[in-house]
Amino acid sequence: MSVRETWATRIGFILVATGSAVGLGNIWRFPFLTAESGGAAFLIAYLILIVSVGLPLILAEFVIGRRTKRNVVGAFDELGRSNWKIVGGIGALAGFVILSYYSVVGGWVIQYIIASITGAYTSDPAAYFETASVGTNAVVFDALFMGFVAGIVALGIRNGLERAAKFMVPSVVVLLIVLSVYGATLDGSGAGYAFYLSPDPATLVSDAIGLLPDAAGQAFFTLSLGMGVMITYASYLGEDRSLLNDSLLILVVDTFIALLAGLAIFPFLFAEGIDPGTGGPGTVFVALGTAFAELPAGQLVGTVFYIALFMAALTSAFSILEVIVAYVTETFGFERKPATVGIAGVIFLIGIPTALDINVLNAYDVLANQVLLIGGGLLLAIFVGWFFAGEALEEFTTGSDGLEGLGTVWIWLLRIPITVLLLYVLYNGVLATTEAVTAVL
Repeated sequence: MSVRETWATRIGFILVATGSAVGLGNIWRFPFLTAESGGAAFLIAYLILIVSVGLPLILAEFVIGRRTKRNVVGAFDELGRSNWKIVGGIGALAGFVILSYYSVVGGWVIQYIIASITGAYTSDPAAYFETASVGTNAVVFDALFMGFVAGIVALGIRNGLERAAKFMVPSVVVLLIVLSVYGATLDGSGAGYAFYLSPDPATLVSDAIGLLPDAAGQAFFTLSLGMGVMITYASYLGEDRSLLNDSLLILVVDTFIALLAGLAIFPFLFAEGIDPGTGGPGTVFVALGTAFAELPAGQLVGTVFYIALFMAALTSAFSILEVIVAYVTETFGFERKPATVGIAGVIFLIGIPTALDINVLNAYDVLANQVLLIGGGLLLAIFVGWFFAGEALEEFTTGSDGLEGLGTVWIWLLRIPITVLLLYVLYNGVLATTEAVTAVL
């Protein structure tokens, strides 16, 4: 077995972990969910859950990862809690499911970069999306995207993930800022800001509560919770780091970029009079493609946007693949490169049905985000809160002297309110998954 790597620098770890969070979840999934859910009310529910649930669960994954220095499944063996390996197993399964359709969407992005340069989608954006999103084109570009992802992971922690994230994450931020500034200059953009940032006070509470299942699934997806990414990444950490400080920084940067994505997207749509709530998973392709076709310098703006989306997609995708590769290499002793290629190939095959039918892609998405991730997060909260609390508090305070009081609050948040909330979200997720699967059948 090869020697286990560690992060070269703190900023490298922060950028890779942030890059895992800053991906299609922020720029592809967040806008269409926000649009379908009525705008600002969804944003409020999402922000509440990011802080109240997301932060405690990032810390839960971090303490397990750094404590054990093992992969998402092996960590529970290391702790002498092999009966809890189901938590890691669910995380690995979620990674397989998510990356199998995530790579299909990544393939769409590659096609749209090319189409933005050539102007291929400008005459009929809806027809172009139908051609790009389903069938042979989708399968071929899915394979191409997975090739990019596997190439980065095969290079290892420092030369692959860390080096890629140091370039890609800042680039995504810069490009989104440029697009946001440009969008602010468009006539009609104010309606986009109102839709995105101004909830109806009369219905805010009732709307936000009703949106909790979707908002929770999005919070888990965008923060890479429940799939073992943060356990795996923390396993490469040293003992001198404050897990709370690192968690807060990742949370702040991820939330900033999610908000920035909305500020970049909704002004374009409303400036062209396009309803953002009708596109579903194709919102950033059909609706934005339509907007870019009408905007001044639309081809250039579209090219910049889809390049940013491609880099964001890569940073999340290689994080998910790394979880599975770490498990296989450490458990079975395979070398990193052949393991990476083999796993990427299996994930590609699992994803072919989603490249042939967008309803299947939607079913995969609902299953992963509202059942697997939430279920894994629920078991994690129960495990850390009730069965690992003493060691978790010890690990929490390592590198963070004087935070014992906050640690106790954190444990009790996991034990009761977060567990109850996730049970409610999981129940609704099972219902939503049943509905999505029925639509396929």
